Amino acid sequence: MPPRYSYWTIIAGGLATAFRAADRDELLPTFARIRHKHPDAEMKWFARGKLWDSPESARRDTEERRRDKRPAAAVGERGRAWRPGGEHRDPRQKYKDAKKAHNTRERKRKFERRERFAVQEDRPLEQREQSRPRGPRRKPTHTGKAGTPAARGIRKPRGPRR
Repeated sequence: MPPRYSYWTIIAGGLATAFRAADRDELLPTFARIRHKHPDAEMKWFARGKLWDSPESARRDTEERRRDKRPAAAVGERGRAWRPGGEHRDPRQKYKDAKKAHNTRERKRKFERRERFAVQEDRPLEQREQSRPRGPRRKPTHTGKAGTPAARGIRKPRGPRR
């Protein structure tokens, strides 16, 4: 059973006892017995780490505290960039801005290149071929992965094993 965070408890001699219940009526017989030995015993409501006279008083206090709090929108000095601490700014912001600027430049460069080739496709075939670089095609330096024997030019012997 999960622990209860709000319950009725009996306070005797200024100290809390182990008697707890969700309903006040459940504790009344025990409270009457304890009252014979401890006339100063009282029944209190425990909630949010404090003792209250009743659940209603705890609820009233909660409502008053909520009413007293200012809404977050009313705090005008805190903008989107507000951070707790001394400077109230993100220490990583300059890196984020640099990355954003770099990505913007790259997108612009790609877009311009794409546009340039799209314009070339509209030109006649003779003009398009003149603009392409001519020269021998290079063969790949290796056919396998970089560290494999095949990439270094070493081949396995073929044929039956002896």
